[in-house]
Amino acid sequence: MKLLVPVDGSSRSINTVKKSIKIAKEYDYSIKLIMVIDPHDITNQKRYSKRWHQVDGSIISGKNEITESLEVRAMYMLNEIVESLRIYDIDIEKEVLIGKLVTKILEAAEKENFDLIVMDNRGMSKFKWLFSCLAINKVLSKSPCPVLVVSQ
Repeated sequence: MKLLVPVDGSSRSINTVKKSIKIAKEYDYSIKLIMVIDPHDITNQKRYSKRWHQVDGSIISGKNEITESLEVRAMYMLNEIVESLRIYDIDIEKEVLIGKLVTKILEAAEKENFDLIVMDNRGMSKFKWLFSCLAINKVLSKSPCPVLVVSQ
């Protein structure tokens, strides 16, 4: 059984990963973390690369030697997340995808036959919340598997 967990580095995303770990341990799921990079949304990547604080009590943060490439930064962040989760003895995969968030989530879910998508309800301002609701609704309505939306 497999969980698909899109992450973006935000604190909401951290809580989603924590909840996904509980589900994975309880029901013997493996987890695949994906980070979708939209080349048109560079500002969020730069802001969130320094916001990973705690997943399991360890500190995760960006390092100065990270290259300017968004894909390299995203993979670095995913590697740090997965490394910090090793203590839970859960099979965790990771992948960086380039494109539109909703499209890439749906493609991954269908291509790899995931049993459940776990995603957060994102958005910090009212404006961002509106767009995140649109994205969540698209994933909910078009997903080939059940979707669990984690409320923060």
